[in-house]
Amino acid sequence: MALTIISLIKQVPLPSEMRMGEDGLMDRTKAKSIINIDCQFGLEAGLQLKKQYPDAKLIVCSMGPKSFETALRTAVSMGYDEACLLSDRKLGGSDTYATGLAISTMLKHLGFTKESRDPFIILAGRQTSDGDTAHVPSQVAENIGIPQATFVESVKADGTGKVIAKRIIEGGYQMLKLPLPCVISLTPTGIPPRKPSLSGAIRARRLDITTFGIDDIGLGTEKIGINGSPTIVAKVVNIVSERPPVTMSEGHDEVSLVNSLLANLKKGGNVLEKKQNVAKKETERPDFPEKDFRNGARGILTWAEVTNGKISRPSIELLTPARNLATQLGNDTKVMTLVIGKNVSTFAQTLIEYGSDEVILVENDKLDEYLVLPFSSIFAQVIKERNPEIALFAATTSGRELAPRIGMKTDSGVTADCTGLEIGEYVDKKEKVIYTPILESRRPTYGESKLATILGFVCPQISTARAGTFQVPERVNGKQGIVSTFNPLLNDKDFVVEILKTERGEGGLQNLFDADIIITGGRGATVDNLGLIKELAEALKSRGINAEWASSRPVVDDGVAEYARQVGQTGKTIRPKIYIAVGVSGAIQHIAGMKESEKIIAIDHNPKAHIFHFADFGIVGEYTDIVPELIERVKAGYTFGIEARKN
Repeated sequence: MALTIISLIKQVPLPSEMRMGEDGLMDRTKAKSIINIDCQFGLEAGLQLKKQYPDAKLIVCSMGPKSFETALRTAVSMGYDEACLLSDRKLGGSDTYATGLAISTMLKHLGFTKESRDPFIILAGRQTSDGDTAHVPSQVAENIGIPQATFVESVKADGTGKVIAKRIIEGGYQMLKLPLPCVISLTPTGIPPRKPSLSGAIRARRLDITTFGIDDIGLGTEKIGINGSPTIVAKVVNIVSERPPVTMSEGHDEVSLVNSLLANLKKGGNVLEKKQNVAKKETERPDFPEKDFRNGARGILTWAEVTNGKISRPSIELLTPARNLATQLGNDTKVMTLVIGKNVSTFAQTLIEYGSDEVILVENDKLDEYLVLPFSSIFAQVIKERNPEIALFAATTSGRELAPRIGMKTDSGVTADCTGLEIGEYVDKKEKVIYTPILESRRPTYGESKLATILGFVCPQISTARAGTFQVPERVNGKQGIVSTFNPLLNDKDFVVEILKTERGEGGLQNLFDADIIITGGRGATVDNLGLIKELAEALKSRGINAEWASSRPVVDDGVAEYARQVGQTGKTIRPKIYIAVGVSGAIQHIAGMKESEKIIAIDHNPKAHIFHFADFGIVGEYTDIVPELIERVKAGYTFGIEARKN
């Protein structure tokens, strides 16, 4: 019974050439394409597993147009044995739910089911650069009915027919032991992907790629494509958030450059001018009848994630949009918060004081640590009983894998990484009805240059909210609410994934949201492994300043910094008073996480670095010269105009 290793890949446009049509769908017709970066690490992980299982068969699979054969042949030239492509025009416009359903249906058609006698493992990238949802691995795992681990750095066999995965979590990592079959999604922090070999390239050219249509795998059109997907892109508008032109420091050495920066800062400099959604056009509301699609679903359900013995800040932030949505819905709409764990009843009053009307407790010693299988099962049971119209999760590593698994259980679409949540309406000109009230989930897309409004037509309407986007609600001490207990049916099969080890510290997570000054190191500041970045942060702390250091995504991907310190679209969204970007190129995904800082200072040796387009103040120079000079100024008492914290 030889192992089969299946890698799921996607061919994506180069980020610099990505375009989006007015309908919110990606236009790839003129863009050069590559295998998605995260998927490349998944491919390499499969090749590494092959070393431990020499008899293993390697299969690479994808879903997309015929042009995706290019990516499949590249995978074969790297060492994969077979390639399969699911290609059908009827799949066009599928959301992540429909994509996960289609891919898993193809895999089951190939014989890979939870009842399979022969072992198999499915590998995938953490997320794709053109979507950044991280939904599909969870959806594939749920639809096949097998365990999963996401945000995994490395995976290896343990010699007993199971695999050990190192999973990134906020502030640290976990070591998990998973049985086969299972799904693993890889981050780009593992072993770098190899280049195709000459012999492999020759074999790839000759290989017949197995191509399926939806009829071949027995998949109907009810839940795929634009019409079958539970979510749609209803609207796309431009995002314009402008700062006046950057004020650059002048000088011939680090001393004069820093003197110039300090003088410019003292003058006050630029003021952030926000202009979002300028492309929004008001249209006359047609005289169509209104339609309530909720079928009796009422209320808002949130998840309170417990880490390090306390409720995570992003979970508390969720209560701000939850309360706003409840107010907009009216009719005494209730905000319910589900807490799962061991001895979690102590959190109930805190959640009520932050805005929950009811806290639902699920307490069991077996639930001390988060595990996606039992937690998703419990959520599905609560949803079945309470029938909420909306379910909200923080876009943490756990929330980003839990929400799509629940969405697959409830046939609900999921909108990822939202920065705006409002109640609105949808005018369906084809049916000549107005769906209202409906959740409008807004998420930046296409490199944060456009804001897409996503609508879901199956309850609960599920969304994850970007951490740091919403303010922590004002706490009302002594507020009264309902505390109830839910007793779920726990299945032993949901505990097949074993947590071997959990290493978690604050890792800068909490203080990144609270810090007045944040110094971020990019790939251009890693010669000393961010040593100077950390030293500047410590110098400010020694002066009583609430300061912290962070990093850009490439630095995390290179293993220099932990994920908890990543700022950007797939990391943290922060709003410090002073943001100092050192050696940060200025990729639009990074700008998404720091663009609303009060003052942005950029330091880079390249005068044409993109970061200067988004900064208030800039210095062109080597960070190894500039940052030490800044450290000396701080040690002498300079604090960028920020007052020290009171003891």
